Amino acid sequence: MRLLLVEDVGELAGQVRTRLAGEGFAVDVAGSSEEARSALRSSSYDAVVLDLHLPDGDGLEVLRDLRESRNPTPVIVVTARDSGQAKDGAGDPMVKPFALEEVVARIGAVLRQPSAALGMRLEIANLAFDVSTREVAVGGQPLVVPRRELAALELLMQRAGRVVTKDALESAIYTNGEETESNAIESHLSRLRKRLREAGAGVAILGVRGVGYMFRVAESY
Repeated sequence: MRLLLVEDVGELAGQVRTRLAGEGFAVDVAGSSEEARSALRSSSYDAVVLDLHLPDGDGLEVLRDLRESRNPTPVIVVTARDSGQAKDGAGDPMVKPFALEEVVARIGAVLRQPSAALGMRLEIANLAFDVSTREVAVGGQPLVVPRRELAALELLMQRAGRVVTKDALESAIYTNGEETESNAIESHLSRLRKRLREAGAGVAILGVRGVGYMFRVAESY
């Protein structure tokens, strides 16, 4: 899953980003309201963590713009202010200072809301992926999948039966500004194919020449 963290304090942003990456999320960081608006225009996010005190304006304006554009992305507001001032289009805010565990818990809570994700459990053949817990199972048996492969698997399962472009996979796997090698996607998917095959998953990841990849039930399943 892809998150946007809007926070202008570099050290705090780095700590939160590192913790969330360890939980399996791809995290983009915006240090101002303008950067946040630009990110929200160019990318799709599963959730936003939004600090209200930004160097170029009030984070509430970013939130209002988001809602006025009918973007339903769940937003977790972070503030050092009285919490009663921050309930415009979001739930109860997190008040600084906060524990990193609270950020993880809040994100898990908003992603479990019915409108927050494209189904919380993805199932194809004997492969199951719980979106909220980030757990994968084949025939009921747990399968450990590294973070980048997990991000690719999630997108492929969400769009099963349809072609997913290489650009879409790169966007799901890597954060903005992160450098990638030319064959990085192919390498991740090669390892993912092997992992699923060895676990006995009845699925196939097919390459569509010059376009991208398609995920579907294996012919032998």
